Amino acid sequence: MPGAAAARPSKTFIGVGIEFILGLSHKILEWWVSRRKSKVLTLAERQIDMAMETVRLLDEASGIIFGGSKGDPMKVIEKLFAEEEGIDDVRREIFEELSRGELQPKDREDLMHLVKRIDVLADCVKDSARDLATLRDSDLPREIQALCAEMVGNLKECANILRDSIEKLGSDVSEAVELSRGVDKLEHLIDDAHVKSKSLLIKYGEEVNPALLIILKDFADHLEGAADVCADTADYVRILAAGASPRA
Repeated sequence: MPGAAAARPSKTFIGVGIEFILGLSHKILEWWVSRRKSKVLTLAERQIDMAMETVRLLDEASGIIFGGSKGDPMKVIEKLFAEEEGIDDVRREIFEELSRGELQPKDREDLMHLVKRIDVLADCVKDSARDLATLRDSDLPREIQALCAEMVGNLKECANILRDSIEKLGSDVSEAVELSRGVDKLEHLIDDAHVKSKSLLIKYGEEVNPALLIILKDFADHLEGAADVCADTADYVRILAAGASPRA
């Protein structure tokens, strides 16, 4: 009738509308969380790739200084330093994303552990590069040069296998675990070379400038430290793999 009050919506209609809005909000939240998680994982993968690049650059500079390869070692080392600075920027961006709290606490904790380990690895590589830059014009005994080059080469292989192990966590847990054991084997080789380096420092103690002996010791220590971080991260890969494995 004209002038009559407009019909009020039924309670059933209102209830359905609220359920629709709540369901839509939940879907938006799920999309936002998955988007955030995807962004964090993308950043973490980028950080890992950048850390592996620092190891590759260290091996390249080592090949020029100890192996006689052509090139300017300082240009390579400067690239390494720039890459390491980039890793710091990515790490801060990852922590900023994680601080928003959209991820599950366990996922956030796992990513933080992994990010911190990769960051420490890059720091060890940077310290090794600083030592290498100081040694570049030194006339070192061939035996010492060969051992240094061997340690860097093994670290490069160790880091590459670690990256493969981490990547396999998302597709083949058993393969990830198997690769992580390869990291341990190379870490042991670097550890043995580290012990041998001490003997060489004593052997050539009267022949080599004492200041260079100190730098060589630091160089070997930093390489061994980087290998230890790789092994520690491989242990964490096995922990993550155990959590991802189906239980009977």
